Amino acid sequence: MNKLSIGDTVRFLNTTGGGIVKGFQNKQVVIVEDEYGFDVPVLISECVVVQPAGNEKITQLPEKEEIPSAIIYTAQKNNTTVRAKTPVEDNLLEETPEGENITACLAWLPIDIKNLSSSSYECYFVNDSNYYLFVNYMSREGDSLRIRYSGLVEPNTKIFLEEIEKENLNDIEKINVQFVAFKRHKPFMAKSPCSVDIRIDTVKFYKLHSFHENDYFEEEALTCFIMRNDIPEDEIHLSASELEQAMKKKKGQDDHPRRARIVKQKKETLTEIDLHINELLDTTAGMNNADILEYQLNKFNEVMSEHIHHKNHKIVFIHGKGDGILKNAIIKELKKNYPKCFYQDASFREYGYGATMITIK
Repeated sequence: MNKLSIGDTVRFLNTTGGGIVKGFQNKQVVIVEDEYGFDVPVLISECVVVQPAGNEKITQLPEKEEIPSAIIYTAQKNNTTVRAKTPVEDNLLEETPEGENITACLAWLPIDIKNLSSSSYECYFVNDSNYYLFVNYMSREGDSLRIRYSGLVEPNTKIFLEEIEKENLNDIEKINVQFVAFKRHKPFMAKSPCSVDIRIDTVKFYKLHSFHENDYFEEEALTCFIMRNDIPEDEIHLSASELEQAMKKKKGQDDHPRRARIVKQKKETLTEIDLHINELLDTTAGMNNADILEYQLNKFNEVMSEHIHHKNHKIVFIHGKGDGILKNAIIKELKKNYPKCFYQDASFREYGYGATMITIK
């Protein structure tokens, strides 16, 4: 194990970047301040010292770290870097009792499900927990690993990792996913770092029955769980024949309860509401920004009141990315007036980062 000291300058072994050691989360994880000023938890084994600490050392973590205005996620899509800038407001992040145990998975969605023989695929990482996850998503090349995505994933969030062309599917036959978990600005239960190997039968991507309804996307997807309720999967062999057999097993006959099939909810009808003011009004003459926001929230509450007694009904409110004012206002309304309702980002494929889906509970 590398011996690190507070104040050391390090670079990351299996991904780009590095920074200055600020402290230690536990015996396996070090806190590194990167070039953007973010405190990033990293496995000690993934750090290499490039400049030892000088005479002036940091003796402890700051009592109160500044909250960054945004985290920038990066991923490769069509050989270009895709960046998604997401506001960070921890006080607006909803936590659930079940979210204290980490569940995480990979999901693949065909871009053209009607033409699987030629379709490319979008890969997402799903963080179904109350924890931030610092994730490394890698493919194996012999005895080595190649980073395909590295970054922070916010609690209860799914993010785009990459688009995979049909001819490149063989590149992901062997995948390794690692992550460390933490919370910002609040105490939390320590979680062990996770590292799981996945072996994929790429023939599966050409079979329609491989894609199923799921809890995270409106579209049918091929999902592969990395961790369920804090228990990491053993090495996963994601073959078409094994998946089909597992789906046919009865719950009581499953030899591996950690891999038990998730009970899928019946797909409910969905209501879609566009809150862009130009979709609600013909003109905004005489209205200032506060008036416009009030009108949009009135429309939001009107729709919620109309459907509040329709259990499991889903409503997608399209608010756009913008500066996040309308989205944050909607979340505040939900917490204040509809605390039992569940909300999450709507389908990235259909709405980008500009919509919130609410499930009536």
